[in-house]
Amino acid sequence: MSTLIIYAPATGHHKPGHPEGRHRLADLLPFLEGQGVLADVMHLAEPHQASLADLRRVHSEGLIELVRRVSQHGGGMLDHGDTYATAVSYELASLAVGGCLTAVDAIMTGRAVNGFALVRPPGHHAETSSISGFCLFNNVAAAARYAQANYGVKRVMIMDFDVHHGNGTQDIFFQDESVLFASTHLFLPRMFYPGTGGVSEVGIGSGRGFTLNVPLLPHVGDAGYGRLFQEVIWPKAKAFAPELILVSAGYDAHWQDPLAMAGLSLTGYAHIVRALVTMAQKLCHGRILFVLEGGYQIDALFYGILNTLYALLDQDKICDPLGSMPQAETDVTELLHLLKERHLIY
Repeated sequence: MSTLIIYAPATGHHKPGHPEGRHRLADLLPFLEGQGVLADVMHLAEPHQASLADLRRVHSEGLIELVRRVSQHGGGMLDHGDTYATAVSYELASLAVGGCLTAVDAIMTGRAVNGFALVRPPGHHAETSSISGFCLFNNVAAAARYAQANYGVKRVMIMDFDVHHGNGTQDIFFQDESVLFASTHLFLPRMFYPGTGGVSEVGIGSGRGFTLNVPLLPHVGDAGYGRLFQEVIWPKAKAFAPELILVSAGYDAHWQDPLAMAGLSLTGYAHIVRALVTMAQKLCHGRILFVLEGGYQIDALFYGILNTLYALLDQDKICDPLGSMPQAETDVTELLHLLKERHLIY
């Protein structure tokens, strides 16, 4: 199986003390090399910068200009929270998008079956016209639109398993029946960022029914996530019949992540990833691209990426040195009932 890696660590996009900094990816390649996985990867492709046209497919001129202007003036804050830019962030965020487009090219032309875009800054909180949540440009949304514009792809599924709701991706595709957006995330309004992604948010207009939000209470662990994927996400994906699957891959749902309170273990993550790879094999000729989002406990992040690469390479390996969540898992039976009723899954 041909697996492509895009690596764009954006070392110049960094703010001391910020959780989303260059330390997240700086030592990743030596780690992967030490695990022996890079020898089995097709190749590390060089990303290119996204064009303005690529960015305009998903973002307003105002948002693009804001990032460009703040970067041009040496950097600063892009929102009222904690999303920052440095003097080179515009170029590096464009490179992150371009890396995803490079991977789409390889997958859609058959030069690779699947891939992983190990890029930053992350993107799934970037809306059409608004920046937040450490995200500048929406990498996965730009990849979806690029596949549609350049390869005639009619149906793209975006699966987001970051612990935070992908509000930006939802915003961009909320009225669009050509993109199925599914998200598993903690949902504690006014308590946990961003506070969106309730069961009732299913899309509007022609996009109604093409947004699937799976809002979780704290400490849903491996078994609960597994049931949700098997009983809700799988049937929704099968009915949609995507031609390409894109994954917003956040590893901050791990039980040790410092910014959240979910309950996945590395083993649970590996099973989710393998379910998605199998889904792609059965529904769209194996065409799947993982795009890095969050993950702020470095061991969980690195081993999560390693296990994802094992799945993409069809290797029967899982590394989990961190073990399982010590708390009892939160039951998801009632949530499953609500989701099946809302999305007519029987």
